[in-house]
Amino acid sequence: MKKRILLGGMFALMSFSQVFAITPLSDEHRILREKVNLFMGTANDYGQMAPGATVPFGMVQVCPDSNPRQHPGYDYEVPLISGISINRLSGVGGSGCGGNVSLMPDAKGKDIRILKATEYAEPGYYETFLSNGVQVSLTATHRMAVERYAFPSTVEPVLLLNPTSSFERVEGSSFSALSDRVAKGYVASRNTCGRGVYHLYYRLYADKPFVAETLADGRIRLTFSSRQVEVRIAVSTGLENALDAFSETDVWKQDFSALRADAASQWYAILERVKVSGAPQVQPLFYTSLYRVFHSPFKVTDDKMDTYLGTDGKAHKAEDFDYYSSWSLWDTYRTKFPLITLFQPQRSQAIMASLAQLYITGKEDWSTPHECVPTVRTEHAIATLLDAYRKKVLTKDVLQKAYPGMVAEAKRLSLKSPDQCLEAASDFWALSELSKELGKQADYKKWKQRGEELFDSIWPREFMKIDANYTKMRGNGLYQGTRWQYRWGAPMFLDRMIALCGKEKLQNELNTFFDEQLYNQGNEPDIHVPFLFGRLGQPLRTGGVVQELMLDSITHRYGGNDAYKTPFIGHAFKNAPRGYCPEMDEDDGTMSAWFVFASMGMYPLIVGEPVYELFSPVFDRIEMQMDEAAKVKTVIRTAGRKDMRQPLRRVTWNGAPLPNFQIKHAQLAKGGELVFWY
Repeated sequence: MKKRILLGGMFALMSFSQVFAITPLSDEHRILREKVNLFMGTANDYGQMAPGATVPFGMVQVCPDSNPRQHPGYDYEVPLISGISINRLSGVGGSGCGGNVSLMPDAKGKDIRILKATEYAEPGYYETFLSNGVQVSLTATHRMAVERYAFPSTVEPVLLLNPTSSFERVEGSSFSALSDRVAKGYVASRNTCGRGVYHLYYRLYADKPFVAETLADGRIRLTFSSRQVEVRIAVSTGLENALDAFSETDVWKQDFSALRADAASQWYAILERVKVSGAPQVQPLFYTSLYRVFHSPFKVTDDKMDTYLGTDGKAHKAEDFDYYSSWSLWDTYRTKFPLITLFQPQRSQAIMASLAQLYITGKEDWSTPHECVPTVRTEHAIATLLDAYRKKVLTKDVLQKAYPGMVAEAKRLSLKSPDQCLEAASDFWALSELSKELGKQADYKKWKQRGEELFDSIWPREFMKIDANYTKMRGNGLYQGTRWQYRWGAPMFLDRMIALCGKEKLQNELNTFFDEQLYNQGNEPDIHVPFLFGRLGQPLRTGGVVQELMLDSITHRYGGNDAYKTPFIGHAFKNAPRGYCPEMDEDDGTMSAWFVFASMGMYPLIVGEPVYELFSPVFDRIEMQMDEAAKVKTVIRTAGRKDMRQPLRRVTWNGAPLPNFQIKHAQLAKGGELVFWY
């Protein structure tokens, strides 16, 4: 790829491969690379994502931070930068969190911009030229940011390090040089929306000597004699001594090109496990969405760093599994974690064991004061763990240890608003089902009754009788939705809704919900609602509604917190920097996982029920390798379809009909062929 770049004050044409050697990709990986657009959803408030260099589930995502910034630091439409920081969360909204250990490759550190025509990103790698002529090349390992800077002859080779850079309030920080090539630092920073604190210890290694000087504004000036500088920043598991086992030999044992190639190979190993055919215009959306799902939670431990900071403020050793952290469960429990379980069951075992561990070391709905990585919130973990257990990725003994903490959490759930009551009723249902799985019959009856009573007390009063106030956003204390959107919020109680209203009436109201554009694709409270049709006797409508939401220009009446003065008419998903509808948080992989499921013609309607609703897939053929060890493969294909919008007639699994347009997770996990007939 030829790019226009600034060198020594003059423009020249040069290939980036002429500057740094690039390992050739296989044809298959090259095709995959072209289908992943890291800039999708990175502009303005249309997704809140960043194109930073990272690896799957990596603690580091290194990237420029725009000034002014968007929630994850980066904004495609703002070329002015404040520096290049090493961590962030994807699309979580609020204040964001991360943005630490920011480096600015300039002596003055002001008015530095990305030259947008030179900007490039692919899985595991980011590069750009800046307005001062500095070339920036970034890659990462799971706990190390790897940053290369090439200074032109007109620019003094200086990196300004900001030891207090953060997207939220800093509670404490320190920095000290250990030698002319190594420094260490610490930052404690608030998490998203100022809730809780994460603790980051880091060590900075440079391949060339530097002179460190503290400036009046608190930044550290690192001056080099070389114009080609590489800096590697290794991060800890939240403990001061956690990096002791991570030697300088480990830091430099691979060169930049090898690390970039390794980061890419980790991504392609995940992406190539799902192969799709047909609908070529949708494939970039699909693979970009699939890529976004596997950014978090962060893998914190490994064979060199097996001790981490627990939410009780104590050091814990991960003896039986790798420990993962960084949660945004209020959103991700609906789609992202079921998708990880589907495609990465072995990894899901460790992730779910880590989530269960929170009930032992201390869990709050939001972040605690003792987090080892940036994180957000952990509501609905009970349903997430129930789902994992029923899908055979979590053992009973893990649940037994976590169970007392779950009961304690259920007893303190807030019931202050109608939406909180619906969510609590759902959590009570999940706890009752989990109690049943553990053989706790008395608890099962108790929590089942508690959930039903709460639902029966709130739904008929707040959500049954539709009136003029139903279209009002945040009415009567609702968090981020209307009564229309929240009334469907507890699908595990659909039988009780039918008993109250009648099936035909609910069918008609569900049709009205979509016909009159009352659904909000831009937020999570109702993203499961398109998949309710099958449970109300209209399974064939699901595919049409879902494909319209995925692929067509539709009318959006609502943003994240209010109705638009003028409805937005456009696509909810686009392969562009403004990749989503306005104010649509991608929410740490939630919307990406929604798109992946919707593309494949299957959706987990109720988290905790190991069943998928079935409807027309977008692609003609999908091959999924679901079990890395056993090489189990599942094929999804269409038969007799001449047009994507052609009505679906029936679905079969290994030749047998699926009359309810549903399939169990256990069936898919064994491998086979799912055929949609037209």
